[in-house]
Amino acid sequence: MENKNKPLILVTNDDGITAKGIRTLISIARELGDVVVVAPDSPQSAMGHAITINDTLYVKEFLQHDYDHKEYTTSGTPVDCVKMASHEILDRKPDLCLSGINHGSNSAINVIYSGTMSAAMEAGIEGIPAIGFSLCDYDHDADFSPSREFVKQIIEQVLEKGMAKGVVFNV
Repeated sequence: MENKNKPLILVTNDDGITAKGIRTLISIARELGDVVVVAPDSPQSAMGHAITINDTLYVKEFLQHDYDHKEYTTSGTPVDCVKMASHEILDRKPDLCLSGINHGSNSAINVIYSGTMSAAMEAGIEGIPAIGFSLCDYDHDADFSPSREFVKQIIEQVLEKGMAKGVVFNV
């Protein structure tokens, strides 16, 4: 499944593994590299940089019948997802971590509360280039398709040109 010549892309979010935003992000990432998804099993919005310390963390493979990549759900926070992927699930460091696509804005003070951006920041702390994506639409049935081309272009640019160490993008 994994091709060492293709970039390894970790995809996560804070809206849960079945959210429309992450499904869109996964489909874009699959065009650009080998994808592994580790995402919360339920919505974890506004968790900030919380980690699970008083409960057992569970990780389960999430079955997708029509995909050629691995997906896992966790009972933890978005930051837990990045930690689990980096230290327990993956056998090498991802070349890129993508978080989102979040429902709603992650600008200004919202960045502090955002599980989407906290997952990206955790990846950055661990030395993994990371991008958090958001769509300024809070509707449950938001249309993520207009963002596809922009998201793809940004990911391609980062994979081609790299990112400065310790820098995390918030798009």
